[in-house]
Amino acid sequence: MRDMGSRFGLFLLAVSILWAPVLSDLVISKVDRRIDLTSQIARITSTLKVENEGSDLVTEVLLAFPDVQAEHLAHVAATSSVGKGGKGKAKGSSTSYAVQPVDPKGVPASLTFYSVTLPKGLGKGESLTFDVLAVLTHTLKPFPEKITQADIQLLVFQDTAHYLSPYAVKAQTLSVKLPDARIESYTRVDNTKNVGSEIKYGPYENLPPFSYSPIVVHFESNQPFAVAEELVREIEISHWGNVQVTEHYKFVHGGAQSKGEFSRLDYQARPHVRGQYAIRRLVAKLPPRAHSVYYRDEIGNISTSNLWSDSKKTELEIEPRYPVIGGWKTAFTIGYGLPLHDFLFQSDGKRLIDITFGCPMNEVVINTLIVKVVLPEGSRDISVSAPFPLKESKETKFSHLDIAGRPVVVLEKTNAVPEHNQKFQVYYKFNSIAMLMEPLMLISGFFFLFVAGIVCMHVDLSISKSSASYLAKLQWDEVQATIQQIQHIINRGLVIHDKLEASLRDLSRTGDIQACKAARKAADGSLKELSKEIKPLLAFLQSSQQAAHILPKVEELVTKERDLEERLMAKHSTIVDCYEKKCGGKEIENRVASQLQKITALRKEVDDLLEFIDEI
Repeated sequence: MRDMGSRFGLFLLAVSILWAPVLSDLVISKVDRRIDLTSQIARITSTLKVENEGSDLVTEVLLAFPDVQAEHLAHVAATSSVGKGGKGKAKGSSTSYAVQPVDPKGVPASLTFYSVTLPKGLGKGESLTFDVLAVLTHTLKPFPEKITQADIQLLVFQDTAHYLSPYAVKAQTLSVKLPDARIESYTRVDNTKNVGSEIKYGPYENLPPFSYSPIVVHFESNQPFAVAEELVREIEISHWGNVQVTEHYKFVHGGAQSKGEFSRLDYQARPHVRGQYAIRRLVAKLPPRAHSVYYRDEIGNISTSNLWSDSKKTELEIEPRYPVIGGWKTAFTIGYGLPLHDFLFQSDGKRLIDITFGCPMNEVVINTLIVKVVLPEGSRDISVSAPFPLKESKETKFSHLDIAGRPVVVLEKTNAVPEHNQKFQVYYKFNSIAMLMEPLMLISGFFFLFVAGIVCMHVDLSISKSSASYLAKLQWDEVQATIQQIQHIINRGLVIHDKLEASLRDLSRTGDIQACKAARKAADGSLKELSKEIKPLLAFLQSSQQAAHILPKVEELVTKERDLEERLMAKHSTIVDCYEKKCGGKEIENRVASQLQKITALRKEVDDLLEFIDEI
């Protein structure tokens, strides 16, 4: 690693000799660099004092970053709180300078350059002091890359002790702030000292352009590496007074990968020893007056959350369903509502939404951040103003009562950090009359519903009494009624048969022949009456076309019932005659045995036919 850094330093030194005549007019008289490694995000703050030693006006200052570092550069900004020539401005004031990537000619291919634009420029002999903040992600590498639950997390950071610049540097210092005083190792060069959790390099004087001195710091950090692989924020605007924000997170622990088994018991007993680098909880700082806050995942609502709010802020503390350690993933959704009048304004005949862009959680790295602003249906002339470059596209979303759909502005940024949690604006035109469209649709819908109900109540929807289908229905109703009457008559006949059987049982018990004959006489009279009642009913069925498919079964039923009646009468006469002749029991049984078999079979057939006709 040291050999690679030395070769790269020699390469830059050779290039600096070629560049020296070109950039000799501008020098950096003093650089104070401060590297903050207390979280997963590396923040490098450099206070530069630049001087123009030439005669030409200087309007920009170039910043150089190695490509291996520029790949992880999430944010770079330049601000000034000190006036030109060393004269201070009001305390606490600051001026932001425009920073743009540039590609100057003749520079080393392994370097990436940014240009800081000076609003007034530097004349001969003038100086300017300003701060440069560079925010880097994924530059802290776990070493070792895999650890057990009981191990501590060690990280490696690489940089240069000398300030890498295309300009000569007269004096510089560097301090590296770590999260803990426990340091495994660090590169020692001239003027290096370690004070607690801080490593200081320098001062170094009279450094040539592109001076490079590689350093490596290997240190302990049990800070959780909360990385959102993807965050989709949907901001839905309703002109009825609400802004609905829905945030879909896909989280992963980006620190040292976990190896071996995870013991929940050990973690619960000693959470600060067993799995101390796990993601236990996250805090989202929501806008003031946030309401209807929820926290859930694919399974459902997650109850392990707390909400605090006052007039200045709203904080949501959430705890995942399980501790997230190295390499583990989790996904969840946060949603909340906001009052519209806090974010909707008017500007030059347009409406504008002024709301924050990034993630409300501190120290979270977002690999892909997608912000969708859903505008009301009918919005037009849409434009976006943001403080940093974004990938912009448009789509359409359909919701309830939408006709043409709602326009959606889709803004995408990769490698987002808390410094990107700045306000952006979406401008659009909207006709207030369009707000009445959905209420009018609802009113119209209910109106036509009630009209349809009134029409249905007053319109005769029954079948015409002169139609063939209506007449056929009437005829079938008459057929059904007739069949029911016939069934009723047959059932009455069966009851009379049962009474005849009962009179025979009484005869065998009492020997009263006269009573049995009286029962027979009464049964004869009742059966004749039933026979008279059934004749016109059969005649009606025989004359009706609607009864053609059921008539054979009805006729068979009547025939079987008459046959059953005759058999019963014959049996009754035989038994009474035997009793008059004072025959023995064996003789009576022999004489009626054949009749009993036929009577049982006929009774079963009659019951089956009745059941069949019932089903029809």
